Amino acid sequence: MLTIRATIIKELLELLRDRAGLLVLLVMPMALVLIVSLVQDNVMQATGQAPIRVLFVDMDKSFLGEAIAKQLKSNGGLDLVTQVKGENVTADAAKKAVVKGDFQFSIIIPVGAGATFKENIRDRAKSTIVIKGKAAKAKQSNKAGQAGITVYFDPAVQGSFRTAVFNALQMVVLAIEFKEQAAAISETFPAELKKTMSDTMKPFLGDSAATIPAPDMKFKMDTTPVLKLSEEVALNSRLLQRPTSAQQNVPAWALFGMFFIVVPLSGSLIRERQNGAMRRLMTMPVSPLSILAGKICAYLLICLSQFALMLAAGIYLLPLLGTSGLEIGPELITIIPVAIVSSLAAAGYGLMVGTVARTNEQASMFGAVSIVIAAALGGIMIPAYVMPAYMREISAFSPLSWGLTAFQDIFVRGGNLHTALPEMSYLLIFFVVTVIISGLTMRRDRTQ
Repeated sequence: MLTIRATIIKELLELLRDRAGLLVLLVMPMALVLIVSLVQDNVMQATGQAPIRVLFVDMDKSFLGEAIAKQLKSNGGLDLVTQVKGENVTADAAKKAVVKGDFQFSIIIPVGAGATFKENIRDRAKSTIVIKGKAAKAKQSNKAGQAGITVYFDPAVQGSFRTAVFNALQMVVLAIEFKEQAAAISETFPAELKKTMSDTMKPFLGDSAATIPAPDMKFKMDTTPVLKLSEEVALNSRLLQRPTSAQQNVPAWALFGMFFIVVPLSGSLIRERQNGAMRRLMTMPVSPLSILAGKICAYLLICLSQFALMLAAGIYLLPLLGTSGLEIGPELITIIPVAIVSSLAAAGYGLMVGTVARTNEQASMFGAVSIVIAAALGGIMIPAYVMPAYMREISAFSPLSWGLTAFQDIFVRGGNLHTALPEMSYLLIFFVVTVIISGLTMRRDRTQ
């Protein structure tokens, strides 16, 4: 026990002497959490939680532009911008703004689009009325041409994002088409019906058949969807609101910061071997596991301090920066065991790298790169569900994936300690295996 206590004090003193290194170890992960959470919050807003800003240029100034703008605004998916710096946007200016990347989308309604649209709708309405026993009317030649709306988009915009905007506009245009087509049929059908009735009754009534009045009819097309689609997030019943970006990013990057202690921890072990301190310790009647236990306890405190600072940054600093903060409720008690086992796994990995590596360069390069790879595979940088199938299978073996899943079960999915128990078990097994490998490596070095 005295050996463990002495090792803990020695490790903490070494860390305190290197104040700049300790500051980097504690503050840099916190800064990473803040930056990533701010960026991710903007991304989440841009992909559905806030309207997408789109330049809207109505050169036609007809009912069509007004109807499209009204529908898009009422749907809430797009924020239509018609003025920039107090001046109305022209078609050329809108296109240039998209080319420069100032806006990602612009919608241009050309001159004459409304009139062309109306004429095409009338032609279509006439061609849709077919009397049984008579040949269908040939579709009238479209002298007005095709009515069109142009959407310019930034080529840097992702395909799914572009599709979402285009589909929103397409649905609005279809609704207007259905409404106008119903109105056009209301105007056309009575005349066609009167003519058909007159032709049918003429053999019996003679010329007086032409005086038969047509019924007063009107077609009103309801564009409300018959089949209602509802969108809900599959949340635990105890989770009353959607998770914020902070609830996903703070635990993820806190876990990344914990595992990055592999660099100072492995470096400490290698320095002790190089300056002879480890050899002197091995000549004393102490077991390698006692030395490792002291180092684990010291760096466990560092990891938990990192985690506490990141939680504090998520709770208090993120709201000051104008984004959604981390909301901690009853799950605070639940996440402490997850943070402990994650810290143990990180410390165990640092010990294993420090005992197996022969030089400081090997430890620093391998340790840092391996953690970045494990973070990428574990879903820290890119969500695992967007990876190819074989990558998702590999991701299941990353310790950062286990830790992230455990944290998300509590923070995002509203789970409890029982829900996170499988991943916590994997982390504990990983910790035990790494400590055993470290102990065996130190024992081998002791006998040489």
